[in-house]
Amino acid sequence: MFTLDHTAERITLIAADCAELTATNATQFRRSILELIEGGHSRIVIDLHQVTEVDSSGIGALVSLLKRIGMRGEMILCGMSEKVAQLFRLTRMDQIFPIQPDSAAALRALAV
Repeated sequence: MFTLDHTAERITLIAADCAELTATNATQFRRSILELIEGGHSRIVIDLHQVTEVDSSGIGALVSLLKRIGMRGEMILCGMSEKVAQLFRLTRMDQIFPIQPDSAAALRALAV
């Protein structure tokens, strides 16, 4: 469902390895990342470059993760396709989530 990479700055990069973040897999995705957060990973980049479809369950899973990190850390989304980015703009989630164009930019944003 996703791959992990850790940087020297203690940032966890999660690359979603699925074309969809929808009702079919959003709960599993959320649970897996919640385990990381509960395990102490508090600076997270979620790379969505392979994701072409997100529904309300997918957005709900991401909101849940952002709430769980809360003031203990940071979470940035990156690599959104135009279709996914448009959905985030339409639902105004682009006002809630920090979004970067790609993982390199997201890692730089968290490294400061």
